Amino acid sequence: MMQPQGRPRPKIDDVAREAGVSRGTVSRVLNGGHWVSPPALAAVNAAIKKTGYRVNPHARNLATNKANSVAFLLTETHDRLFADPNFAVLMRGAADALAVHDIPLVLIMAGTDDEQRRATDFLTAGHVDGVLLVSSHGSRKGVIADIIAAGVPAIACGVPLGFEKKMGYVAADDYQGALELLEFLDDGGRKRIATITGPQDTSGGIRRLEAYRAHQGEAFDEELVAPGDYSRESGARAMRELLARVPDVDAVFAANDLMALGALEVLHDAGRRVPEDVAVVGFDDISAASAATPALTTVRQPFDRISEEMVRLLLDVIAGKNHAAITIPTELVVRESA
Repeated sequence: MMQPQGRPRPKIDDVAREAGVSRGTVSRVLNGGHWVSPPALAAVNAAIKKTGYRVNPHARNLATNKANSVAFLLTETHDRLFADPNFAVLMRGAADALAVHDIPLVLIMAGTDDEQRRATDFLTAGHVDGVLLVSSHGSRKGVIADIIAAGVPAIACGVPLGFEKKMGYVAADDYQGALELLEFLDDGGRKRIATITGPQDTSGGIRRLEAYRAHQGEAFDEELVAPGDYSRESGARAMRELLARVPDVDAVFAANDLMALGALEVLHDAGRRVPEDVAVVGFDDISAASAATPALTTVRQPFDRISEEMVRLLLDVIAGKNHAAITIPTELVVRESA
C-alpha cells in the first residue's frame, strides 16, 4: 500500500498497535515467524497490509548482521563473461533460485590481480552473506584461501582445487561424461582420436583429460593432445596443430563446445568432411552446438540443476550447516558431427 504524501512512514509500533500484539511479536514475524502463534501471525500480517508498513532493509541488516545478498564471483576476464554462454546460464539460474528467497545476486569479476584484490576486500568486509564461486582456477588460489580464512560461506561450481575439504561444491561428472563420449567414438569405428584439452588448472579440464588418458590406455600418444583454454580461438589453433602433426586423425574430442566449434571451422577450411573424414565432439551442450553445421555431438551439463543446487547448499552453509559436495550426472547428446 502506498502512503499518502506527507504521512509519516508506519513503524513497527503502529503495526503492533493495529494487530493488538507486542512490538516483539511483530519483530519475530518480520524475521521469519518463529515462536509466533498462528492467530498472532495472521493478525500481524493483516496489520502490515493495512498500515502499509515496509521493512527498512538497511535497518534490518544492521540488526541481524546480514547483508541480504549473495555474490556470483567469476574468476575470469570480462571478455570471457560474454564469450562463454555457460556463465550467463549459471548466473540466471542462480538469480532465479535466490529470487525465491528474495535475495539479490551481485556479480563480481575477478579475472586480474587487481580485481581479485578488490573482490577479496569486498567479500570479506561483510557486504554479502555468501559467495557462489564460478570458474575457479587452481592458479588463482588466493581468492579462495582468503574467503575461507574470513569464514565467508561459499560454494564452488566445480571442484575447488586444493580446497576440496574446506569448501562445498557442485560439479558435473566430467570424467564419466567424457568417457561415455569417447566410447561412443569407439563404437563409430574411430581409430585416431585426438583431444583439445581445457585449462589444466580447472577441475573440468583435468578430469576430461584424465578420462581421455584412461580411454587411450597404452595407446596414449602425446601427439594427439593439443592444449586449449576453452575459447573458440584456442580450439581453432589446436585443430591446426593437430592437422599438421597427425594428418590421419579421424576424430577430435574438444573439452568444451566453443573449442569444438573452432575446430569445425578449421576442418571445413582444410577441406575435411565432418563426420565422414573427422568426427568432432564437444562438452557442455551450449545453444550454438545444435545450430552448428553439422550439429555438434556433445555432453550436456545440467546447468539449471547445478545452479539450483549451488544456491541450496550455500543457503545451508549461511544457516550454519556443514558444507557439502554434489556430483551430478551428464547426458550424451548425439547429433550429426559424429
